[in-house]
Amino acid sequence: MVPFDFAGDGRIFAVHEPFSRFRDPGRPIPDAVTQLTGITDAMVAGASIDADEIEAFVGTAVLVIAHNAGFDRGFVERLSGAFVKLPWACSWAEVPWADEGFDGAKLGHLAAAQGFFHDGHRAVDDCLAGIEILARPLPRSGRTAFSVLLESARQPRWRVWASKAPFERKDSLKRRGYRWCDGSDGRPRAWSVEVADRALENELAFLRREIYRRHEVDIDARCISAFERYSGRVERLRGDSVAVLQQIRKE
Repeated sequence: MVPFDFAGDGRIFAVHEPFSRFRDPGRPIPDAVTQLTGITDAMVAGASIDADEIEAFVGTAVLVIAHNAGFDRGFVERLSGAFVKLPWACSWAEVPWADEGFDGAKLGHLAAAQGFFHDGHRAVDDCLAGIEILARPLPRSGRTAFSVLLESARQPRWRVWASKAPFERKDSLKRRGYRWCDGSDGRPRAWSVEVADRALENELAFLRREIYRRHEVDIDARCISAFERYSGRVERLRGDSVAVLQQIRKE
C-alpha cells in the first residue's frame, strides 16, 4: 500500500512511505512465482501481517484504489476489516483507457505508453507506477486519469447480471469485461459487469441485442456505491434487499 495526498479536482501532491509486508503462505512458493516476483521461501519464512497495523495505517484513508479492484478487494477484506468500510475505485475499469488511445489497460502497457518502465510484479513498485499513471494527463481529454477516476468513484454504478446467457456467447461477454461467478460465494451463478450510471442503458441494449437476441427479457441490475462496488460480500449480506432493476424491454 502507498498513501498519497490529493485534491478534490484530482491533483496529486505528496506520496508517502509505503506499507509492505510478507506473509508465510504455509507451503513452498512455486518456482514460476519466484522467477516472476523474486520472492523466495526464505524471504517469507515465519512472516505474518498484523491486522492492527493495517488498520492503523489505513485509518485516515478516504478511498482505496486498486488496478483490478474486483480481484483485490476480496483478499484484503478477509485480511482486515478496515477495508470493508472504505469506498473503493478501480484504476483498471473506471478510466476509459481505450477511448484515450491506449491499446491495453494492463499497468505495464499504460506505463510504457506514457514513456516509462518500472519493476513490475512487486506490490510497492506497482503502486508507485499506478500513482504516476494517474497523475499524468490523458492524451485525448487532457484530464488527469485520477480526476476521471475520482469522478467515476463519486457516481453510482450498476452491477449488471447476464443470467442464463447462452454458453456460446461467453466470449462476447468476456471481451466486454464480464466476469464469471460460479455461485460458490452466494452470488448468482452468472456473468456480471459493473458500469457507470450513464452507461446502463447501453449495457442493457447490448445484452438484448448481442447476448439474448430478444427484446423482452428481465435483466438484473443492482445500483451500488463506491462503498459496495467490487465486493461480493455486500450482495451476499444484502440479498433481496439490494435495489434490483427488473425491466421488461420492447423494441
